[in-house]
Amino acid sequence: MKSVEKVLYWTPRLVCIAAILFVSIFAMDAFSPGTALYKQILAFLIHLIPSFLLTAILVFAWKKEFAGGILFIIIGIVFSIMVYNLNYDRTHSVWISLGIIASITIPFILVGVLFLAHNNMMKRTHI
Repeated sequence: MKSVEKVLYWTPRLVCIAAILFVSIFAMDAFSPGTALYKQILAFLIHLIPSFLLTAILVFAWKKEFAGGILFIIIGIVFSIMVYNLNYDRTHSVWISLGIIASITIPFILVGVLFLAHNNMMKRTHI
């Protein structure tokens, strides 16, 4: 595998894993003192549902780069709108809302674009 091809192969996968781990950190909100342990664990698992779904999409995209890339771009755009609206309603700050989008949803759009770029490169070099 050429070095550029290796970079384009591994970068979206590693960025996606890092982004999923970052999103998973927010599930720690489920733990609070004074709540029964089983309720905290159940809430923790519920908070991890987005991470489980993103992991499933990553597994799919690992083999089906074109479809996975499209899915990640759609997810990134849809969640950007949702996250922006949610945070703007809370903070009434465009800049804070854009900063949150940049850290949470933009990486998934980048992952999608990188999957598509690698898929395109593979088509061109293997024809």
